[in-house]
Amino acid sequence: MQLTLNKLFILLIWLALSGLTMASEEAEPKEISYIELKPSIISNLTGGPKYIRCDIQLMTEYASAVPEIELHMPAIRHTILMLIANQDGKHLKTREGKKELRTKALESVQSTMEEITGRPLVKDLYFTAYYVK
Repeated sequence: MQLTLNKLFILLIWLALSGLTMASEEAEPKEISYIELKPSIISNLTGGPKYIRCDIQLMTEYASAVPEIELHMPAIRHTILMLIANQDGKHLKTREGKKELRTKALESVQSTMEEITGRPLVKDLYFTAYYVK
């Protein structure tokens, strides 16, 4: 019986601490911020057009996350460049190709940030210039 009460006590403490962590994350007010990737992303492509040049802005819902995102900008740029290098230029010239690249890039950036920081931090990704030649 004593062992069961100890386990119950530990479980209750864990639940209480988990609730405090969740409450502190929810307590931070949302304040949308944008971070521009500079310089432009330029990469070679496979097939069809030979290269892409694009300007990207990352959106976060928490302004307090901006310094952390900026700190990890080399990893973010690397992730995007590796993703783009495997893309077919003909497909990227299409509207559907551009939409797919945006979705894949966002997922890749969020995954990278999750690995590094434990949180995705980036809510969305926008192309502000997009040129395939």
